[in-house]
Parts: sequence; C-alpha cells; structure tokens
Amino acid sequence: MPEIDITDKIGYTLLKKGIIDFETLEKSLKMKDSEENKKNRKNLGQILVTEFGADHDAVFREVANLYAFREVFLADEKIDDTRIAFIKKIIDQLSDQQREMMTQSKVLPLKFDERQTDKLIIIAADPTDRNLPLVARSFNVKKYEICYVRLKDLQMLMERVAPAQNEFLKLLEDNRITVDDAGGTDDENVDEQALEAEISKSALVNLFEGCLVEAVRRGVSDVHVVAAEGNRTNFLFRVDGNLQVWHCQENTTPEAVMAVVKDRTKNVDRFEREMTQDGFIQRVIDGHQLRFRVSIMPIVTTEFKHKFESIVIRVLDDRKVITDLEKLGLQGPARAFFYKAINRPQGIIILTGPTGSGKSTTLIAALYQVIDPTVNVLTIEEPVEYIIKGARQLKIGPKMGFEEAIRGILRHDPDIVLVGEMRDKITAETAIKMANTGHLVFSTLHTNDAPSAIARLYKMGVEPFLLAYAINIIVAQRLIRTLCKLCKQPLDNDELEHLLKFGFSEEETRNHTFYKAIGCEKCNGGYKGRAAIHEALYFSKAIKNIILNAGEKVDENAIREQATKDGMWTLRRSGMERMMEGTTTLEEVVSTTTEED
Repeated sequence: MPEIDITDKIGYTLLKKGIIDFETLEKSLKMKDSEENKKNRKNLGQILVTEFGADHDAVFREVANLYAFREVFLADEKIDDTRIAFIKKIIDQLSDQQREMMTQSKVLPLKFDERQTDKLIIIAADPTDRNLPLVARSFNVKKYEICYVRLKDLQMLMERVAPAQNEFLKLLEDNRITVDDAGGTDDENVDEQALEAEISKSALVNLFEGCLVEAVRRGVSDVHVVAAEGNRTNFLFRVDGNLQVWHCQENTTPEAVMAVVKDRTKNVDRFEREMTQDGFIQRVIDGHQLRFRVSIMPIVTTEFKHKFESIVIRVLDDRKVITDLEKLGLQGPARAFFYKAINRPQGIIILTGPTGSGKSTTLIAALYQVIDPTVNVLTIEEPVEYIIKGARQLKIGPKMGFEEAIRGILRHDPDIVLVGEMRDKITAETAIKMANTGHLVFSTLHTNDAPSAIARLYKMGVEPFLLAYAINIIVAQRLIRTLCKLCKQPLDNDELEHLLKFGFSEEETRNHTFYKAIGCEKCNGGYKGRAAIHEALYFSKAIKNIILNAGEKVDENAIREQATKDGMWTLRRSGMERMMEGTTTLEEVVSTTTEED
C-alpha cells in the first residue's frame, strides 16, 4: 500500500470536518505544488489561511494534532507579572532582526518545563513555520519544545510582552530628527520655496508615516489632520466612534504638514489649497497591504491670510471585513427577517442609518452570503472601499459617473446588484425597478429609522406600488460601544432604579446583571470595540397595504405600530437586549437611540 502524504492527510481531515470545501482543497493543493510556491515554500495550512481565508485556529489545530504538537491553553496558565517579566527578559536579549523574525513567525517563549527544568516551552500559532528553529535558537537554550496556541491568545500575550515598535515615531523620540520652527509667514500667497525648505529640514514625513502605522495598530477608523491658529496642526484618531487627540504639532506651519500629506497621497495636487480633493494612499504595515482614502477640504480660521485645510483619512483594512453574516450579531427576530429577505430570488434590501453606522459592513456580509459562481454580482459604489471576492465592482470615473452606471447596469446581465447609496430619485427608482424585474438588490439610505426610510422614498417621488412590492426589508442600524471585559463592574443596587425608569421590568432587573463602564489602561474610558443594534422592518402584507393606501404622505406611526405587532424590535429594544447580555451600558443606549426608536 502506498504511503499517504501528510499534506493529503491534513487536507482531507480539514475537508471531513467541514473546515474547507472540496473546491478549496483542490485549488490549494495545486497552489502548493506550483512553481511559484517552490520559491515561497508555503505548506498547505499556510496557503489555506493566507490565500483562501480559512479560519487560522481551525486549520492549525488540526495541523498541530497531525504533527503531534502539544496544545497549550493560555487561560490555564498563570500569566502574572512574574511570568511577563520572565518572557520579557528572554525577548530583550534578542537583536532587532531576531525580534522581527519572532514577531513575524508569531512565536513566544512561555516557561521552563516543570519536569525538565532546562527545557523551554515555546508557543506558536503556526508550529510548522520554517523559521521556528532559528527563532528558538535565538532564545539561547539547549532544549526546547514547540507547542501550538490559539492565534488570538498569542497576539494578546504578545501585545503585553513585545508591543510592535513604530519605527517612525521612534526616530522622533530618540531626538535623532527634530521638527523645526519655521516662523510662519503672513503673506497671502504661500512662499513655496520657504515651505519646501521647512519640509526638508523637518521630521514631518516620519510623523505622518508613524501616524498611519499607529492608526492601523490601534484599530482607528479615521485620522483627522486639522490646521489650527498659531502654527499648530492637530492629529485626531476616531476610535470606537469617538474622536480623540493623538498629537498636536506645534511651531510648524500647517501648510507644511498638509504639503507632506499631499505629497504622499495619490491623485491630489499639493499646490491646490482652495478646492476639495480626494485621493488615496497604499501602504504595507505589519505585513498587510492597506489602503487609506483621503479627503481634503479648505477651512476658515481667524487667521484669514492663511489658506488652511482639513484632511480626513479613512483607514480601509480588509482584515476587518466581515464575510460571515453570523458574526454581525443580528438579534431576535431581526436575524430571521434578514435571512428570509436575502434568500428571496428578487426584491431590494435597504440598510439605513447615519454615516459610520456600519451599513456597508452589513451589506458586504449579506452579499457574501448570496455570492455564488452561478450568479453575476455587480456593485456600483463611489468610491469602492473594499474588494469583494466574487463580485464585479464597477469603476466610477470621469467617463462613467454613478448615474450612467445605474442606467447601463441592466444591459450587463446582472443577477444581484449592490447600489452603494440611493442618493436621488433616479438612483432610487432604478434600484427599485431592478428589484421589481427579477433582481436581488442591496442598497443604503440615510434616514434615522426603518419607517422613515419609506417616507423618504415616497417624498423622492417613487410610486407607492413600487415601494410595496419591491422592498423585502428595511434595516436601521447603529453601532454602540461595548464594555471592556477587563474592568466592567455590575451596577450597584441603588443604580438599578434608573433601569426601571428607562423601561426594564423588575423581573428583568432581577434575572440579569447590568454593568457600568469603569476604565483601565487597556480600553477607552471603560469601552473597547463596538456592536451593532438593528431595527428590521420586514414587508408583511399588512405593511404593504398601509403603503398602497397612503394618501399625500406615508403614515410612519401606523407602519411602526404594525411592524411592532409583526415582531419588529426597535433600535432601543435591541439596545436594551445588549444591556441584558452585559455588553453595553444604559448611558450608551440612551446616547445612541431615542424614545421613538
């Protein structure tokens, strides 16, 4: 009997357990045996994770098992100050190159074995990484054992013992480069030569590049670079929905700071200071290709002679794209309504909410649920933020605008269409007509809640019968900050009366633990991360009849009452459920929703 290759064993084990499908296995095996991979020398597990998006821990747990690597559970280990100090002592002796290799290979020393005190236990998220022997030797021990550990657990420990260094900011801290005072100018026209001289002798490039690196590592959604009076420029980070000052650059003309940002941004003119501009930046940070969308606008300050600007940079990290609809956390009836709506052969699914409420994230996750090689999926977005595998994303530009794309899309044989935003009557009518002619359509609208979205479309001039028969569901969405798991504390008994006034029953306050935000060094004022709350208005027969019988205007209250009878949770009710789960606070739900919600 011929010997079975261990790679085949790994592949078929993953296939048998439903971690990958047969098509993925076939493609990954071909890629492993390709000429290109002979240079990269990636094994099957690494190919599945990096090229096909397979779950890292699901794959490498099976790989570790087949290669007989022991698994270590960090939750069972005593990771106290003594252990952290032990790990840091070993890491601190490494050279910069060795430390970089350790970080890239996702490996850490953990402890000496209790039974063999001269044997070092080394933990790795991928125990098959070919650089592990080199990293292990750099720890200066004669005996060692490599064990498998979950990637998330390893990353959390690595943040504590070996946080990634920001080389650009390190240059500034070491005082090897200083940012000089340019003195400024009162001339209405900026002296470009003086500006160039200031940039040349300053560390503004390092400051800006360091800002991008820091933004990615901190999970920032937007970076604001804002010119201010007195030769100051503020750098702000939006973290979990809130803006916070990261750095204030003083004694440097804001025009110099803005010029550096523009120089490092594609598709913008450095010398244009009186009109809006849009561009983009691409960088590889910590081994990942990232894109940044840049918006530049002129602003007015008390210093009228200066041409000040504001720059907002959106961080587009493809690693944050949710492709699994289950991970969105749809609650209660919203989940059943949403799945029912997107699995219908035609109709339109509309997401509503303010800017930054996660509408696009939800739509992309929904698209991944219905994308299939047998259907033609087209998207019209301006701009395209994330690449959606399996979809054809139309390129909007000077020769084909949003309206032209909308009008021409029906000639491109679509099955499923994503319209980034229904911004006017033409866009809305075309999207809804597509939904009425056998297509499944996804789109967004800027309204406060689900019932008001119907009124908005009605006011745009869309016919009531089109609305009633084309729309499958309207989902209103908000993002609320979630409590830090390390420092959250239960409410005191005297604080529970606020819950009763808010609408909770006495039984609910008895049967659930409610928490308050405290704050620690690992979070932002007691909060870390965000979760979505939803209001899902499914178009039942009763809802359709209300719309068909509308006179001069749609009765939003009647729609809201009927939807509640049909089982819809309002945004506020959804927020209250999050509180009963113990994931957020009363203050956060109050600030995010209104009584009507």
